[in-house]
Amino acid sequence: MGFLKRFLKTTYRDSSAGKTRSSFESLSEDQLETHLNIAKYGNFMLTDAIRPSYDLEVIPQAGYRHDVYTDKESGIKIPVLMASASKEILFDLFIDLLDPLGTEVDVVLETSHEGSNNQHQDLYREHMDLPVLKSTLYDYEDLLLNDGCAGIAVLNPLIPLEVQFDEHKLLIMYGQGIEQFEYTLEEYGIPHISDLKFITEAEHVHSSSDESIEELDQLKYRLGIDFE
Repeated sequence: MGFLKRFLKTTYRDSSAGKTRSSFESLSEDQLETHLNIAKYGNFMLTDAIRPSYDLEVIPQAGYRHDVYTDKESGIKIPVLMASASKEILFDLFIDLLDPLGTEVDVVLETSHEGSNNQHQDLYREHMDLPVLKSTLYDYEDLLLNDGCAGIAVLNPLIPLEVQFDEHKLLIMYGQGIEQFEYTLEEYGIPHISDLKFITEAEHVHSSSDESIEELDQLKYRLGIDFE
């Protein structure tokens, strides 16, 4: 199934906050198809999961920046790294970023296939051996790279550290001691850009397919996640 057909299944699920007019409005079918088939911007290759706005308010690029997450209940501030990487190295980078989490981890499979209003479902699996998890994820690399309605988070609550590979195919790392993640990013040639803008910070569209939903069900089984 081509990207255009997958796009038509999802429509404009996300848009920049407060934006009253979509950059996709009034486009001809040819203009839309041409834009959605563009996967490379400079040296940066997108996966099939997502495309930027037609007006390219944010142009996709590789890089990472520091951020802070503030817990609403406790007020505790948690250091965050956010990163984007080109498709050729993205999945290997994600796998290598899991190493600081230790040998046993918890897994959260995130899906918005059945959701509405940008809602998603979190499916948990606790106490999984990291080598087994890595092997399983490699079997579903294509799904995790190219499904714009699926993501995964891996964490060790005892440290605590978390690595999220979200449905936008961004890498988000939470916790104290995140400098060890920086070393890995730098080994992969991902530059630090303090004012980096990510594709999520402007209008963008997601892509998925019926085949992806079927594969996701298989991944749930392989991860030992019970169906509801």
